[in-house]
Amino acid sequence: MYPFTSSSVTAARTLAHRAVFACALGAAALGAATVAPSAFAGLGAAPMSTPAGATVSTLSPASAAAAVAAQTGASSSVSSSSSVARQAVEGAASSSASSNAYSVQQTTLANGTVVREYLAPDGSVFGVAWNGQQMPDLSALLGTYFPQYVAGLKANRAAGRVRGPGVVEQSGLVVHSGGHMGAFSGQAWLPQALPAGVSAADIQ
Repeated sequence: MYPFTSSSVTAARTLAHRAVFACALGAAALGAATVAPSAFAGLGAAPMSTPAGATVSTLSPASAAAAVAAQTGASSSVSSSSSVARQAVEGAASSSASSNAYSVQQTTLANGTVVREYLAPDGSVFGVAWNGQQMPDLSALLGTYFPQYVAGLKANRAAGRVRGPGVVEQSGLVVHSGGHMGAFSGQAWLPQALPAGVSAADIQ
């Protein structure tokens, strides 16, 4: 038997954080290698084409906020501490005030994961959110911003910044990706592309 010391606990936590970071980066890279680019558009472009086996619906901001509130309520036992759950409540009021500023395309993938793309009046995607038992392919959802996201993760790691293993916050791109096996969620948006009256809390 070996006694546990504070240094051994700290080392264990460091190893766990590295493992989560490596897993997030590895999953993103794997997705980039296995999904055909032609099937998706991505953040800053047109909404993605419907993948095989997926269903799509177009929602108003108020309907999207209500759908998110219902989903987070049903899974509160696993997501009560997540920022997505908190933003679901905050975003409902904001959504009602900006009902004409954007629309939401909700895609339920064949594996059950739900992806919501937030569309400006010109049809471009300024934000995306997801939740489900499996991670979506971030290279597809982030489109041309995916390399910037990966570079941001590596820069955070190199600088020792602790923002979560899947978090990048830059002036031109914000991505919050987290969760665990069976319960993943996240949001990504372009701060400079948010329509007037729309805030990051609307992207749920």
